[in-house]
Amino acid sequence: MSHPRSPAPAVAPAAARHGWVHALVTALACLLSMLGVAALGLWAAGAADLPDGAFPRVVAATVVTSVGGSVELSGSAGDLAGSKGGLTVVPLSVTLTGALVLAAGFLRPLRHRAVAGAGELAGWALRVAVLWLLGLLALALAARQTFSVSLGRSELDDLGELFGVTPRVGFTTDVPLSLFVGLVWCAGVLVLALLVAPGAPLPRRLLRFQQSVRPAAYAMVALLLAYVALGVVVGVVVLLTRGHPAQTLAVLLLGLPNLVWLALTLGLGVTWEGRVDGPFGLPMPHVLDEVLRGPDTATLNLRTLAEHDGRTWWLLVVAAVLVLTAAFLMASRSPTRTRLWQHALHMAVALVLTVLAVCLLGRLSAHFGLSVLGIGDLGGGLSGRLFLRPHLWTALGLAALWGLVTGCLGGLLARGVRRR
Repeated sequence: MSHPRSPAPAVAPAAARHGWVHALVTALACLLSMLGVAALGLWAAGAADLPDGAFPRVVAATVVTSVGGSVELSGSAGDLAGSKGGLTVVPLSVTLTGALVLAAGFLRPLRHRAVAGAGELAGWALRVAVLWLLGLLALALAARQTFSVSLGRSELDDLGELFGVTPRVGFTTDVPLSLFVGLVWCAGVLVLALLVAPGAPLPRRLLRFQQSVRPAAYAMVALLLAYVALGVVVGVVVLLTRGHPAQTLAVLLLGLPNLVWLALTLGLGVTWEGRVDGPFGLPMPHVLDEVLRGPDTATLNLRTLAEHDGRTWWLLVVAAVLVLTAAFLMASRSPTRTRLWQHALHMAVALVLTVLAVCLLGRLSAHFGLSVLGIGDLGGGLSGRLFLRPHLWTALGLAALWGLVTGCLGGLLARGVRRR
C-alpha cells in the first residue's frame, strides 16, 4: 500500500537569500566605490605628488572623513619651533557615492516584497554593518602619515636646517570615534534606504507610518539629488569651456554636494559666516573666495554674493522651483485623504531636517600655523585659516516657512493627480 508523498521542503529561509556573501559584496562595493572616487579626486587635486608615498594613506583618510570619522593633524618643527593644525571637512561626493552603493546593495535582495519581519531586516542590516565596520577599521588604521613641508624659499629652508626648524606635518585617525561615527552613518543610510525606496518592505507594525513618512523622505532625497545632477551639468560645462580642468574635476569628485547643497540653503535665504585667510581657498566658484577672503569674519548670503556677481539671484529662482517640485512630488505620492495642512506640516518637517543635515555636514574648518619660539610665521604664508558655518536657527526657521508654503502649494497642485 503506497503512502502519500510528504510535502516538498519549504524554500530556504529569507536570511539565506541575503546572507554573508551578499553582505560582503555590498560592503566591498561600497568601500571600493568610495576609494575610487576619493583617489580620482585627490589625483586631480595633485595629491599624487605628496612626498614619502603618502597618497594611498591620504585616500584612506579621505574615505574615513567622508563618513564623519575624525582625522587629527599633528606637526613638529624641531626644538625651537612649533606647528599646529586642524581640519574638519566632509568630502560629500565620496559620502554620496558610498551611500548610494550601500543602499542599492542593501535593498536588492528585499525587492518585490511588501512586508518583512523586523528580525529579518535587523539580521540583514547587522551583517552588512559588521563587514562595513571591518573595512572601515582597516582604512582607519592605514590613514596615518608624516612628511616634511618645504618652507617655500631656499634661504628659509637653509635657515630651518641651521636651527633645526624643519617642519613635519602628519595626520592620524581617532579609530574608536571613527568606528562609532561610521556605524551611525551606516545605520542612517540603511534606515533612510528603507524609508525612501517605494518597493522596500517594512515590518507590519511600521506600515501605518509609511504613508506619511515615505513620500516626504522620497521627496527630500529627490531634491538633494536634483541639485547634485544640476551641479554635474554646470561642472561639466565649466570643465569643457574654461581653464583649470584638473581643479574643476577635483571639486566634482570631492566636494560637489558641499557646493550645491550650500547653494540650496543660500537660495532659501540662509546666511553663513566664514573667513578665508592664507594659502587656503575655495576653488569653485571663485565668488565664494572673493566674499570670504579677508582678515575678518565675512557674511555669506544672496545679498553679499550679488554684490560680486548679480547672477547669484538665480539661486533663489532655482530653489523656489525645485522645492515646489519636491512638495508636489511628496503630495502626489501621499494618500488622497491627506489634508492640505498635513501636506504643509509634512513638508515643513522634512525640509527642516534636510536643511539641518546640510548645515551640519557642510561646515568647514581648517587651520595651520608654524611659529619660532611662539612668535611669528616662519613659512611666509604657510599659516592660514578657513572656516564656514551657518546661522543654524535662522536656517531652520526659514526651512520651516518654505516647507509650509510649498507644502500647501504642492498639495493644491497634486489634487488632480491620479495616485496609486
